[in-house]
Amino acid sequence: MADEGFTHPRLAAIYDALDPDRRDLDAYVRMAEEFGARRVLDVGCGTGVFALLLAGRGIEVVGVDPALASLDVARGKPGSERVRWIHGDASELPPLRVDLVTMTANVAQQIVGAEAWRGTLRGVYAALRPGGRLVFETRDPARRAWEEWNREASYSVTDVPGAGAVESWVEVTAVEGQLVTFRWTYVFASDGRVLTSDSTLRFRERAQVEAELGARGFVVEDVRDAPDRPGRELVFVARRG
Repeated sequence: MADEGFTHPRLAAIYDALDPDRRDLDAYVRMAEEFGARRVLDVGCGTGVFALLLAGRGIEVVGVDPALASLDVARGKPGSERVRWIHGDASELPPLRVDLVTMTANVAQQIVGAEAWRGTLRGVYAALRPGGRLVFETRDPARRAWEEWNREASYSVTDVPGAGAVESWVEVTAVEGQLVTFRWTYVFASDGRVLTSDSTLRFRERAQVEAELGARGFVVEDVRDAPDRPGRELVFVARRG
């Protein structure tokens, strides 16, 4: 189940404006080039920023996401006809044969349930051609990133075209083992409406991720540092065996 920030039409519409700096995607574009990928499946494609980046470079892209409101935003963007958009998740995909599967940003960590994660890896494996690669990132739990998620550090007011000024901030609401739950709050100045979005991320250990990939038939080729967050993220590169 996707969070309200992605499923609520009013929040999906402002998502890109509230998170405009997507330099984190540059590393994924470079990896698509590094691996010579001509067909890419973007799992958790959201509002389509990365999928459209790849499509603009002539790559054949399939974007899948469970949040229909986010897909509606993606479909409304210039060049969206170049991407095949699928409403759903990676556990139930049509037959595909892609060179590369990506899960950017928080996508992998948002798949918190053990069976849901296994189903995602099974679906991704089936979608890849033999020798194709899965690339995704996850925050290093040792860095305890959630300790910096508070109103004081995150509060901002953004002037969103067509929506007006929007206040936003995040606060952690629970930490239970590997699971960290937090709430984003949004206040729309135009009508005073207050909306919230609750999210939970699973902070998996590196050894755990590698073991789960191996159990699903993947060969871990590399674990890289995220260029935009050095020392904070692990970027896994796994090949279909």
